[in-house]
Amino acid sequence: MIGATIHDRSREIKSVTEFQKNIKLYVKTLKDSHTPMVLTVKGKAELVVQNAETYQELLNEVERAWFISDVNKGIQEMEARQEQNAEEALNDLRAKLAL
Repeated sequence: MIGATIHDRSREIKSVTEFQKNIKLYVKTLKDSHTPMVLTVKGKAELVVQNAETYQELLNEVERAWFISDVNKGIQEMEARQEQNAEEALNDLRAKLAL
């Protein structure tokens, strides 16, 4: 959760009012810089805007992190001998589905 102040110097911070007044300039800045911009309302951070390409890259990184986390969990379970053989897995699945 973003608090009332942002200390990350890598982001521009502007008020929503300022952004609205100069939207063409700030849209160009966002496209060129690939850096998010924090928008404030009454001095409090409320929104973050960024160009679509950079946002997609962020989503891709999050997806990769989740995948790596899931793979690591699977490895840990296997190492802890929590895996089951295929026949046991099918029997469990049949029982869950009442087949």
